[in-house]
Amino acid sequence: MPRPTVAQLTYGSCTVIFSTLAMLLLSQTSSGPGVAVIAIAALGLGLLVAMTVPVPRPSPASASAPPVQQQAQPEPVPVPAASVREPTAS
Repeated sequence: MPRPTVAQLTYGSCTVIFSTLAMLLLSQTSSGPGVAVIAIAALGLGLLVAMTVPVPRPSPASASAPPVQQQAQPEPVPVPAASVREPTAS
């Protein structure tokens, strides 16, 4: 099983925290079993959100072949026009 990405952990954690707060505020429960049911529901929702976050996958071509390194071409050095002198006739 692959490890979760940072995005999956972030989205899942935020979902658990915000859904727990929202359900507790909306239900106005204060009993132990009610809070436990809400906490379990929030954890399930957070897990569902974390697993549905798209995971970037490498393309098949880049996974099988190493990346090709291109050699840098040297750039021509520009010559200032003022330094070019015309040959003089003696």
